[in-house]
Amino acid sequence: MPESVLVNKAETYLKEISNDSISVDNLENFENFKDLYFKLDDRLNYLQGLKDDMDAQGYTTPFTPLNKYGTKAVSDVAMDEIGENSRHNQIYRSGANAKKNILDRVKSAIDSHKIAIGNLEQFGYVKCNSCYKKYSMSEYKNMDGQCSCGSQGFTFKIRKDATHRIEIIPHLPLSGNYMVLRNEFSSYGRESLKQVLNILKQERKGVVKTISLSIRLKDKNNRLYRRKLTLGSEYVDDYEEELRNRFGQNVRIEGLRFNRTKPAIIDDKHARTALAIGYVKYAEDIIEDIRDDILKRNLTDFKRINKYDEIIAEYENQNPDFIDEYDTDAIESWRKSKIVEKFKNLNYCDGQGNIKRSLNRDLKKRDNIYQNILKNIASALIIWDIFRYYMTTSNNSRKIDLGPFPYIRVELDREQRKVFQADYIRVIETLNNLTDLKIISIDDKDLLLYEKFKFEKQIRNSHVKFNHVALGAALIHENSDIPLESISNAFNINESRVKKEIKNIDSIKNPKSDKSKKFLELIKK
Repeated sequence: MPESVLVNKAETYLKEISNDSISVDNLENFENFKDLYFKLDDRLNYLQGLKDDMDAQGYTTPFTPLNKYGTKAVSDVAMDEIGENSRHNQIYRSGANAKKNILDRVKSAIDSHKIAIGNLEQFGYVKCNSCYKKYSMSEYKNMDGQCSCGSQGFTFKIRKDATHRIEIIPHLPLSGNYMVLRNEFSSYGRESLKQVLNILKQERKGVVKTISLSIRLKDKNNRLYRRKLTLGSEYVDDYEEELRNRFGQNVRIEGLRFNRTKPAIIDDKHARTALAIGYVKYAEDIIEDIRDDILKRNLTDFKRINKYDEIIAEYENQNPDFIDEYDTDAIESWRKSKIVEKFKNLNYCDGQGNIKRSLNRDLKKRDNIYQNILKNIASALIIWDIFRYYMTTSNNSRKIDLGPFPYIRVELDREQRKVFQADYIRVIETLNNLTDLKIISIDDKDLLLYEKFKFEKQIRNSHVKFNHVALGAALIHENSDIPLESISNAFNINESRVKKEIKNIDSIKNPKSDKSKKFLELIKK
């Protein structure tokens, strides 16, 4: 396919996506849920096909041909060809930029669709009415709505105990328009976006990926020569032995560099950006619903604050005709005088233009609410969701299943777990009081994750069947002073199931019979 045709094809398709609004209302209805899932899955397949075509045509390195052929030294170009050469370079660069930008948008759209589909997979599944076999939505679609037993009758079930946040789906950059969405945020929204991105970018301690070596050795004629080569991470501890095996005992190392990689919690920049935008946009929806309630509860005069904002907004962009538009100082002075005049009439300030103490106190309180509560809602939500996802899933399912966090690390190290030390107590209290969200404040979430990962290693070769949601709740209960009722309510799991997993944990950690002890020793090996 010609390059310009492929670019136009991708742009047209992304525009179609941007013009098609997504609704997550009434997804409890199977037809609504199925329609949305199938639409997003079909789009994802088409986008991945576009990306494959782009990769095949070299869109990942669009400037390589330009660097190789498109630029000549001035001395190599005849005087009458300089203008023509420059024009050709501009055309090539424009085409290369178009390739780079469209591939970037397609990658963003792909990751956004993966996040959306991952949330829907966690949200619901189908159950055969005949043999009662359960199917994920991807399995249901692949088998064209017919069970292996031949039945076409299914019941739609919602996973109330799974980790999903379907409310973020309409806010994801599904058309790859992440740059546009980023520019639409309010000032505190941009700060919130930066916070969430920093959480998702939290890197683990550097791990050696490759070793770059510069060596000196002799050829068949006994002449010295130098060579550069790269070894994989498996040779970190015995690279010298490997060199001698390959080149003999006389090889000498002249240069050595360990190339380290530092994977993040979400190890893909487009997935990080899409998740951050989705959560911050969703948080702004929550803020829109609860902001007035929060302010009314904390300020002495809520109506006065609104009137204060009205007056500021009325004059902040006004330009009087009698002042030169380029005289910014005079315009600012006029605006300030008009605002002070209005404030004096409403008794918001004294004769010298100083804001009254009670109003000033309310303004500071409001700023504190924005900085310490509203700005942190998105961060509190995504930390809770990722924490819950790790606590309620198995190591194997995080490797295989399509979840709400594509490219998430299967396990986190100490450096990555540091982000879970944040508590956001005020945010959680506010959300619990003013919304129907179920979040509990848990101390030392980083240490609880460590306990979960450690326990996963203990049960790796065990044949004990765990309910992993209940297991996560049980581990929290065993390692904190949070009441079992609160944990069960937050995880949407029955207390009796959690108690069963508490017994399983105890039998694994503290085997009582000799047979159990021998079995545990075998597991550890």
